[in-house]
Amino acid sequence: MVKRVLMIAYHYPPMCGGSGIHRTLAFTRHLPQHGWQPLVLTVHPRAYEDIGAVDDHPHVPVHRSFALDSSRHLALRGRYIELLAQPDRWISWWLGAVPAGLRLIRKYRPDAIWSSYPIATAHLIALSLHRLSGIPWIADQRDPMVDTGYPPDPRRRRIHGWIERQAMRRAAAVVCATPGALQRLGQRHEAADAQRLVLIENGYDESSFIDAETAPAPATSPNGPFTLLHSGVIYPSERDPGPLFAALAKLRSEGCLAPREFRLRLRASAHDDHLRALLRRHPGAADLIELAPPLPHREALAEMLGADGLLLLQAANCNDQIPAKLYEYLRANRPLLALADAAGDTAAALRDAGIHTIGQLDNASDIAVQLMRFLQLCRANQAPRAAPCLILSHSRAARTRQLAALLDRASAQEPT
Repeated sequence: MVKRVLMIAYHYPPMCGGSGIHRTLAFTRHLPQHGWQPLVLTVHPRAYEDIGAVDDHPHVPVHRSFALDSSRHLALRGRYIELLAQPDRWISWWLGAVPAGLRLIRKYRPDAIWSSYPIATAHLIALSLHRLSGIPWIADQRDPMVDTGYPPDPRRRRIHGWIERQAMRRAAAVVCATPGALQRLGQRHEAADAQRLVLIENGYDESSFIDAETAPAPATSPNGPFTLLHSGVIYPSERDPGPLFAALAKLRSEGCLAPREFRLRLRASAHDDHLRALLRRHPGAADLIELAPPLPHREALAEMLGADGLLLLQAANCNDQIPAKLYEYLRANRPLLALADAAGDTAAALRDAGIHTIGQLDNASDIAVQLMRFLQLCRANQAPRAAPCLILSHSRAARTRQLAALLDRASAQEPT
């Protein structure tokens, strides 16, 4: 017998960008293989700043309810009332989504409700529908809702904390995407509540890689420089490349690296102006670094598959997080250099995969040493790669099996 799950997610096509889109899409595509029919409740496209093509699965009902972005739709001369953006700028979605969700519940009679953070309003909608219907709720937390100094606004931090406590009290399960986030959430709540916590990591989509293998990668010369690729957003504080630029400038001045031999390509950083400012402080690195524009996802994966090496950045202030890009990097199966804190979840995940080419993101001297070691291993074809069975365990299909088992368990509980 097929069961139904109402999935409440802000990150959904036609929105452009964000790993949350790929997580939700993968769940909706793979859940039917495990006896679960998804119903998606998301926002009207006007709520998105950037939109692309609609990518609805033909067999997944999608309802787009009323929602506004307070910073754009409710602002006067660029300013808006802060109360209209609590717990986030899309609180108006709650007004449209709760009635829409009740209509969907009456029509489809779902067996479970699932909601996805980091848009806290999604959890607020799910909490409301759970309270009104008694249907079991799974809160896909992914990353922490609150942390030391996060969110920066004290009022928002209090509201996020209240929503998190409600999830821990009322949800059948609260899902985190990394071991560190799981542990930290458990520490904030009583031991009995911590039993609700479940780990379902991010992953990669195999069908996207199969599609990418037929896509044209950016043109490269067979005699060109070794290209080390970072694909994706470089946050100024969470993935600060300043020490990396300093290391490259040092290696360039010492004659260890030359433009004809090495190139660092930073694809779709979303902060190119910040990176250019850093390059002005480290001019010796300028001719080793290329700032490249975004590519469609298919072409971006094709570029990863053809890169000489892949670069991952993660600062110590994100030790409880793992970049979603890591899983795509593992599937691309190219030599991987990570600059991350050794005590964080990112470095731990790489070590578990047998990848030891890891340097300290905040230490230019260590970066220089680890980069030259990495290049030497690559030239000798000895750079570590993850085992195929481990790569397969990180697929979105494998993650969906975990979610389906969790839904089975939640739906078997007595209604509340």
